[in-house]
Amino acid sequence: MMATQFPWLTTIVLLPLLAALLIPVIPDKSGKTMRWYALGVGIFDFALMCYAFWNHYNASDSGFQLVEKYAWLPQIGLSWAVSVDGLSMPLVLLAGLVTTLSIFAAWQVDYKPRLFYFLMLALYSAQIGVFVAQDLMLLFIMWELELVPVYLLISIWGGQKRRYAATKFLLYTAAASIFILVAALGMALYGGGNITFDMVELGLREYPITLELLLYAGLLIAFGVKLAVFPLHTWLPDAHGEASAPVSMILAGVLLKMGGYGLIRINLEMLSDAHVYFAPILAILGVVNIVYGGFNSFAQSNMKRRLAYSSVAHMGFVLLGIASFTDLGVSGALLQMISHGLIAAVLFFLAGVAYDRLHTLALDEMGGLGQVMPKVFALFTVSAMASLALPGMSGFASELMVFVGITSSDVYSSAFRTVTVFLAAVGLILTPIYLLSMLRQMFYSTGKAPTCLLKDTPYENDILDEAVCYGTNCVLPADAVYSDARPREVAIAACFLALIIGIGLYPKMATRMYDVKTVAVNSEVRQSYTFAKSNPQLFAKGAFFPKMPESEVLSVSGIFK
Repeated sequence: MMATQFPWLTTIVLLPLLAALLIPVIPDKSGKTMRWYALGVGIFDFALMCYAFWNHYNASDSGFQLVEKYAWLPQIGLSWAVSVDGLSMPLVLLAGLVTTLSIFAAWQVDYKPRLFYFLMLALYSAQIGVFVAQDLMLLFIMWELELVPVYLLISIWGGQKRRYAATKFLLYTAAASIFILVAALGMALYGGGNITFDMVELGLREYPITLELLLYAGLLIAFGVKLAVFPLHTWLPDAHGEASAPVSMILAGVLLKMGGYGLIRINLEMLSDAHVYFAPILAILGVVNIVYGGFNSFAQSNMKRRLAYSSVAHMGFVLLGIASFTDLGVSGALLQMISHGLIAAVLFFLAGVAYDRLHTLALDEMGGLGQVMPKVFALFTVSAMASLALPGMSGFASELMVFVGITSSDVYSSAFRTVTVFLAAVGLILTPIYLLSMLRQMFYSTGKAPTCLLKDTPYENDILDEAVCYGTNCVLPADAVYSDARPREVAIAACFLALIIGIGLYPKMATRMYDVKTVAVNSEVRQSYTFAKSNPQLFAKGAFFPKMPESEVLSVSGIFK
């Protein structure tokens, strides 16, 4: 089969990086050649992954596919091992789409365009590498490589406090990623046999429950920082508040999903025995994220910080789904990652569109934009409806799956489920409040009299009455000719919204890519839970230990290693 002969995944990972290395030698004085070159590379790489998955990926197989493995440093067990399965394949497509459209959104970058597009393509490779890595040490290397481009993209092309935000991002994520390195070394060296970082082999090993709990806790910190889990989330609002719109699109659309992917791939699938203990903690953290993120989002007067805290809230549903012990909940968690990746990316893109015209992110300084920018108004409204989980949008499908999953879970006590669902529902109520209030502040009249900046100028007596006013500001009519969304901007938003609505109307177009895998993963977790309940001498009972009906406690002789 051609998939076994041609290194599809290696090509997909390395192509953007190798293309980036050519940027310094490409002749270009204005920067226009660079943007077309970077966009062409992004589109070609995305088309390549679509072709490879369409022809060589089997959604009915829960195992790793398109496997490529080459010895790299055999002395320490490190290999270039890449593959995809139901957990990684949808996120690879998400990363390719979001990053390509982010490059298209950065069309007006004129400050150091060579460096900007070099970093964007390098980031493209690192993101894909994280999702396809089958070697745990390779995953760590890709995880670290991704930090450098993001740091530079924020610190060079960000806002006034860009260096503070970039440094905070780097310190949080780099410090947390140490736990990935320690966990990888601990799992590879345990047992004293052959050293390997291959996830398949590591997943087959038996670890003492104490070691497994320590590994799980460390990885929860590492992935929790990336997923913006309370209280490890504080880097996110600062990063979003200062990053340019294309970088914010990648931060919210892809980088947050790395944390959720790591939790499912390693904590849930490979450390399923420890997950039995930590699942209730994840559920509690998920509820805290939802409520805390909702209240904080409503309190923000900065548009991008409001959207950043909204992301914190939405990632709470990912934690709830992972902790649900149900097929529907785990599937909903992955769908929430895909859905939020699309919704958050388009919202931050449109925030950038508005900022390009207004040169402010303060909601108090906006108002009345609906008359000046009707296309932006329409696109922003549809995107906000998707974020608040309007039926027919992808956010509704994913959050409904998580809610039903945690509610129908027979693992937790009825009191625990009731409190969890009630508090999560409070977050659902907060979401339309802070999103609709943002739309009102931006696009509807505020009742404030504009402080026209054209007074005391030569234009005052001639065209002052024709000035275009929004919020408390005015501009000359000539400056407002292109105030509404341009065709390029409409096309970018339409790409996201088409998928958001498509998945919302027919969720199976996304879930069929990974359902077989999530069912297999949850089956392992259920087996671990049953084993824990039927062997209490091996598992201490914690205060939040879930309750399982006695009828579910079956013999698991021969199930585990």
